[in-house]
Amino acid sequence: MNHWTLIIGSNHNSSEEMTDLKPCKVCRFDRQKSYGVVAHSLDQLKTKGSELLGFCPGSTVSVLLEEDGTVVEDEAYFLCLPSNTKFMLLRDKEMWSPAVRIDGGTAWLRSDSVEADAVDHASAETGAWQCLSSQLKQDLTAIILMSEAELQSLVDVPCSDLASALGFEPKKAQSLQDTLQQVLDRREEQRQSRELLQLYLKTVETERAQASMQESEAVAEETEVDSSSGISSRTLMVLKGKTSPETRLSDQELQMVLNKGVASMARVLGWEVDRASALVMACETELKGRLGKIQALQSINSQAHHVRLSSTTDKDQEQTKRKKAAK
Repeated sequence: MNHWTLIIGSNHNSSEEMTDLKPCKVCRFDRQKSYGVVAHSLDQLKTKGSELLGFCPGSTVSVLLEEDGTVVEDEAYFLCLPSNTKFMLLRDKEMWSPAVRIDGGTAWLRSDSVEADAVDHASAETGAWQCLSSQLKQDLTAIILMSEAELQSLVDVPCSDLASALGFEPKKAQSLQDTLQQVLDRREEQRQSRELLQLYLKTVETERAQASMQESEAVAEETEVDSSSGISSRTLMVLKGKTSPETRLSDQELQMVLNKGVASMARVLGWEVDRASALVMACETELKGRLGKIQALQSINSQAHHVRLSSTTDKDQEQTKRKKAAK
């Protein structure tokens, strides 16, 4: 008995949850599109509606009745509203404005028909620019926060209609539209400049990466050591040069060639013994010549130092003699 009672109770709760769900409609301030959503609370309406309308997660959203702009903040009031009520979700700095349609305030009493949706869509563009014009009427600096699509909608409006909505003279309204067009042109130039800059930076980065890769490959080739001979690939390339390769080798490389000997160098370079012998002799002569130059320089420095010491000693002795003679 208790088992069946639990099952019935569970089904009863599930039925209550389904009954609490309220079918609604949501739209943005421009009324261009509306979406159907089912929610059991005001918070869930905000969450689901924000996702459907493409709002950024975490955006502050206020809920209004689409037909008259009544702000809906009370949960009990939301639950009392009839099904298929149409709500408008607004973010910061977005404002409600009346739609250009006549329905006697009874739109919520009936489900929207295909004809009514067509009227909504036809009046969406008009309602959008009128909402934007009301923002400009309150604060002209709102231009800064408008998107390019919103600016373009104000530019495309007939000058007389915009002047009437703003309470401007036609000349002033035309001047405003010219300014809006300049803002659009400037934004387009900035976008193109950013794209060119990004393309340039990407090209520079690619060229740097290629140069770095080539440099790394060159260093690797120079430092790569042949496993059989123990000689770097660069040294082997220089040794195989046609004219005086010994003059382009360092002292350590010349000494290495002498240490390897004629037979080893002939095998490494794939040369005949006579040619390898001539190379080794040339390397030996080059190394001796360099060592001779170093020794000569050291000898000259030593002699110069000895002369400076002798000169200093002679001066000291002469000064000593003068001091003794003066006494």
